[in-house]
Amino acid sequence: MNKKYSIMCIILFALLCFVGCSNNNKNVMSEKQEKDSKLKVAVSFNPLREFTEYIGKDKVQVEVIVPDGTEPHDFEPKGKDLIVLNNAKVFVYNGLGMESWIDKTLENVDNKDLIVVDASKGCSPIKATEEEKNEQGGYDPHIWLGLSTAIVEGANIKDALVKADPANKQFYEKNYNDFKNKLEVLLKDYKGKFAALNNKSFVTGHAAFAYFCRDFGLKQNSVEGVFGEGEPTPKKMKDLVDYCKSNNVKTIFVEQMVSPKVSETLAKEVNAKVKTIYTIEAKEDNKNYIKSMEENIKGVYESLK
Repeated sequence: MNKKYSIMCIILFALLCFVGCSNNNKNVMSEKQEKDSKLKVAVSFNPLREFTEYIGKDKVQVEVIVPDGTEPHDFEPKGKDLIVLNNAKVFVYNGLGMESWIDKTLENVDNKDLIVVDASKGCSPIKATEEEKNEQGGYDPHIWLGLSTAIVEGANIKDALVKADPANKQFYEKNYNDFKNKLEVLLKDYKGKFAALNNKSFVTGHAAFAYFCRDFGLKQNSVEGVFGEGEPTPKKMKDLVDYCKSNNVKTIFVEQMVSPKVSETLAKEVNAKVKTIYTIEAKEDNKNYIKSMEENIKGVYESLK
């Protein structure tokens, strides 16, 4: 009896193991099938990932070429990045000279079906000043930091997703309209608030907010230029100090990817506080694009009141 019982237990255990393994294999296969069924989208850097994931949600699988913490201006793609582009259905980049490596990289991509999206198409670009121009081009590329231009970028991404996956057209359009409406509400709410202020000048560590300023009728002055060329000269620093004092600047905004030392020195010199402002070039404080921009807008508005 004991022997029979033992044999039955062994058989039962083996059956349970078989069922468990079978279920695990099914789960693994199901996850793989789900992953394989998603539209593969490559993007150059973080803000485009945020836009694409907002519009594509669970229908897309997004891979970012430029790692967080790396300047898109200075990035050099590796072999693994070409593999990502070769396997992608859509590739989204910012444009306006933000990614100087784009043309050369795309020449080396062997993917004739790749839908390439210049997200700046249709945006009204802001010219860089003569001292800010360099080999990157003659325009300020930070279009994702203006709400009105982010709406245009989102539309370009939505159109590409629809082209690549027309069966889910309504899904992408619905999500894009939700994205657009949220940004339009922010624009409407704060345009009037900023217009009512006497002081419209603020200071940042990096001159990335020209499109933000255009949306709200503001003026930025910055420690570093459009392309983050490094620490200011003594003359530039003196001019910044004079600017802060004459414009009653009480907050110096600093970005994650810019050294805070000069901004902190400037703040101390003019008796101002230092506050974070998001450029969203990388994932910051675990906030999404809309939350980050909302905090940027509120922070600048409160500093100017």
